[in-house]
Amino acid sequence: MVGEDVLYLSIRSLGERIRTRKLSPVELTESYLERSEKLGPKFNAYVTLTRERALEHAQAAEKEIASGRYRGPLHGIPYAAKDLLAVKGYPTTWGAKPYADQKFDFDATIIERLDKAGAILIGKAAMIELAGGLGYSNGFASLSGPCRNPWNTDDWTSGSSSGSGAIMAAGLAAFALGSDTRGSIISPSTLCGISGMRPSFGRVPRTGVMAIAWSMDKVGPMARTADCCGLVLSAMAGHDPRDHDSLPPSLAAFPYSARGTLSRPLTIGRIKNAAGETNVEIKAAVDEALKVMEQNGAHIEEAEIPDGPYEEAAELVILIEAASAFWDLIQSGRCADLADPLGQINGYASVEFSAWDYLQVQRVRTILQKKVDALYDRFDVLAAPGQGSVARPLQPPGAQQRPPGGARSGAGGAGVAARGPRPPDATKQCDGISSLCGLPAITVPCGFSKDHLPIGIQFMGRALDDDKVIAAANLFQAHSNWHTMHPPLS
Repeated sequence: MVGEDVLYLSIRSLGERIRTRKLSPVELTESYLERSEKLGPKFNAYVTLTRERALEHAQAAEKEIASGRYRGPLHGIPYAAKDLLAVKGYPTTWGAKPYADQKFDFDATIIERLDKAGAILIGKAAMIELAGGLGYSNGFASLSGPCRNPWNTDDWTSGSSSGSGAIMAAGLAAFALGSDTRGSIISPSTLCGISGMRPSFGRVPRTGVMAIAWSMDKVGPMARTADCCGLVLSAMAGHDPRDHDSLPPSLAAFPYSARGTLSRPLTIGRIKNAAGETNVEIKAAVDEALKVMEQNGAHIEEAEIPDGPYEEAAELVILIEAASAFWDLIQSGRCADLADPLGQINGYASVEFSAWDYLQVQRVRTILQKKVDALYDRFDVLAAPGQGSVARPLQPPGAQQRPPGGARSGAGGAGVAARGPRPPDATKQCDGISSLCGLPAITVPCGFSKDHLPIGIQFMGRALDDDKVIAAANLFQAHSNWHTMHPPLS
């Protein structure tokens, strides 16, 4: 079996070993499967392992590479997919009891594209039920149980891509896929000490992906490095005529091969009114990260998110669109089978919103998008803490899980009823703002708290400037080693 030092390598490093036949795709796949079988249950990281499919694809990859048919950097690379992506013949549970036996007779477009790139699916990652679409109050709201953070198993990974975060932190796959409606890639990636990217809205197709909010849902990579995210995004991106929000071919494609950089120094706006700025440890880690970037050519200036009801607008869009997405579940009364009390009732309240309510919030949303977009006339990217806090202890069922930084419960769900009072610095939840506006963002590790829990920095770009947020993260990771650290696991 392959050693842990290899299993934590980046995609580019693993790919080069596979390309030169110093590493066998079969051996690598078997090693990740064995580690996932051994450690996955400790963190409730997986719902299903796709062992038979994985080994069949690994053997095919090995034969192709041996015969000189190398497809590219993802060929022979094992990965996990959040359990809201359809995989033919395997359960796709959406993390929820009402769909525990659900199967599809097709693959999601993203799965098809990763198959074409030669990547090897080894399992379906656990998730919060319905990805928080009808709300939830704590990390126990999942068919497979609460996902535990490998840095401290008393803590939560955060939602809703909770299993994908645990898988990456524990070294159970080379990359994972998460989904992000309002922070569900950025939050668990930050709290698990990994790199995670939410692409621009419409760049990655969602055919075969469970819907929460059609105008906000995105799928993106969670991986070791920003460079890994770029490699995966390039394989997934592109127009899909079956997704009505898919960008045109000329805009959807994302070519990426060499380590992404810009031909000129980056101008970075440090958001001074972001969640986390009053947390001494988080602020110090982000300050130090930006100092490293400044020493290596970046230009840093202060920036401020303009006032506006960003969080409220995002909340309302999700609540109203989710009521439509899960209409059958609500109308049938099967919400009662959900694990979380909020999920059991929120849908019934949400259906009371009117078309007038929805149109009004979309008008407000357009104004907010213009306000944020204007910042990018001055900056290439904006920088802020990845989250407003580090990972927090899991609360028992019945308790309300306080999400990172005062975000709405679940940091990506729609639990409006669970929000509660916010700390003073929580008015500008950057992952929520950029998600509402359809902007690309990436979070990468930049330090640890006194309790040795990961801290992250996130970079947000203008719509379609995915290359710039990757370039910013690549610059930082080229001059730091936080992304090489992983939890000590027995």
